[in-house]
Amino acid sequence: MSTSDLITPKHLERLAMIYIRQSSPQQVLSNQESLRLQYALQQRAKELGWSTDRIEVIDTDLGMTASAAGHRQGFKELLAKVTLGEVGIILSIDVTRLSRNCSDWYPLLDICGFKQCLIGDRDGIYDPGTANGRLLLGLKGQISELELHTIRSRLMAGLLNKADRGELALPLPVRLRRDERGIVVKDPNLEVQQRLELVFSTFLHVRSASKAAKALNDQELSIPRRDRFGEVIWKRPTIGAVLLILRNPAYAGAFVYGRRQSVKKDLAHRPLQRPLPISDWKKRINDKYPAYVSWETYEKIQRMLDDNRAEYTRDRTRGIPREGAALLQGLVYCGESGHKMGVQYKQGTHYRCAELSSRYGVPVCQHIPADPVDKRVVEVFFEALSIAELDLYDQALQEQNSSREKMRRAQMQQLERFRYDAALAERQYRRVDPLCGLPGYVASGFYPQLTASIRFIQTPHNSMP
Repeated sequence: MSTSDLITPKHLERLAMIYIRQSSPQQVLSNQESLRLQYALQQRAKELGWSTDRIEVIDTDLGMTASAAGHRQGFKELLAKVTLGEVGIILSIDVTRLSRNCSDWYPLLDICGFKQCLIGDRDGIYDPGTANGRLLLGLKGQISELELHTIRSRLMAGLLNKADRGELALPLPVRLRRDERGIVVKDPNLEVQQRLELVFSTFLHVRSASKAAKALNDQELSIPRRDRFGEVIWKRPTIGAVLLILRNPAYAGAFVYGRRQSVKKDLAHRPLQRPLPISDWKKRINDKYPAYVSWETYEKIQRMLDDNRAEYTRDRTRGIPREGAALLQGLVYCGESGHKMGVQYKQGTHYRCAELSSRYGVPVCQHIPADPVDKRVVEVFFEALSIAELDLYDQALQEQNSSREKMRRAQMQQLERFRYDAALAERQYRRVDPLCGLPGYVASGFYPQLTASIRFIQTPHNSMP
């Protein structure tokens, strides 16, 4: 930047705004030389004729991308001062520091041109109010926007190339980790492996994520999670945590890239991540990781989870069985309109098709008493099962015994872990202060959880799935 004839005493009476920005927090820490060059613009403003008290620095946007202006408070402050006519020149090391989006860049040029505010970078000083100045600044803005797209395209090309080979180092869920060579292997902790196996088997037995979480909580069994440092911790099962395990394709041995789609509602907020169906995933390579369940089982689980969503319209799912006397809730369709019939419990149980009525205000298609229908369905159901009734009973009994045994084995593993943690804590406690005895250790609260767990294990429970 050199001294320009464009600078007039009127400009010198206003502020010289130094706008400083770097695109990411990592750049703020590592690219110190760029930061020094940007702060050195204060000296350049003095050389151009501005006094020290008329120079202001805006550096509140450090670590923020210029792809949009909605989240940049510093840029908004700069725009407000220009609009009020307080700024004589905006200095930046490069116009890419101000904006990499033409939808934000051209409004700034319009306001600067109207308020007679100059814009300067290391190549020169420009007047956005003139044709030549606006042309040059417009070209710089378009080039900076194209440069951002080019950089992103190059990075994405390399990323997708690694994803095609399944070598992209995506975050791994609990039970999978990378060894020193970068190869994904199973977690050697047997309790972690068997607890996750218990989550899958429990879901396949109860056919609902909420019921699976409830079954684990009833037995006071925790599930493995990762903390912010990547270490395995044990937490109480929640429906969301169970769903994260059931939805993750890595447990089926599949490398997947592009499971979600970014949806931007407005420029002021970060885009939302919307999950995509399996058919729309960008990259998928089966048998890339050590499989925990087969891919066919994984797809079966996803269909069950999708089918559990209670959406009572024609082309959607039936939902899981809910409270109420109706046996066919979510399964009955109207023979006239083809829409799914809802359940009404007012003055008895009824199946009612009110879809067209709610949409168009027309009369209800059908309103059928549920008791005669349910009674006939039960009769037909038991007639069909009468031949294989004993075999099905034996199979159900075996599955119930197997579930109880898995729960029992998981409880014993958890109890063994509690004992080990308590013994380790005791050894550490005694090493810190060898004069303190065990009573002080017990009083400090290390044993209550272990004692409660032992008491629970020793008490018979009949509520196992």
